[in-house]
Amino acid sequence: MADIHKIGLLVVREDTCVLLCRKRHGTSLLILPGGKTEPDETPLECLSRELREELGGVEARDEEYVGSYTDVAAGEDTRTVRIELYRGRLTGEPVASAEIGELVWFGERDDPALLAPSLRNRVFPDLIARGLLPWNGRWLLLP
Repeated sequence: MADIHKIGLLVVREDTCVLLCRKRHGTSLLILPGGKTEPDETPLECLSRELREELGGVEARDEEYVGSYTDVAAGEDTRTVRIELYRGRLTGEPVASAEIGELVWFGERDDPALLAPSLRNRVFPDLIARGLLPWNGRWLLLP
């Protein structure tokens, strides 16, 4: 069982870039928008709340469950995170808010060292293998 359970949203722009976040504190690694569920909150209710908090006045649309991924937590080598991932699109323009310091549209040619371990090791390789992210994945083979 993972130490941390998060709900994340995969937003892909023009089949080339994925919306990621960099927190103001804790880690400089890029993570998915989303967060931890509150008691008695469904995953989609959590996602809706977290997106409003982190990305300003946006809403997720057409959410679809993608999968669950477990790996080392970003910036916490001794803890694990499980990400329950949904994909969808956003209405409104995302703006870094609350604990989010920066939003990044991450593309295939960007440096994978900037990614949280869960994205680099589990999420992106799976999405590429399943054809959900149309990248060739050559950077996944880099040390």
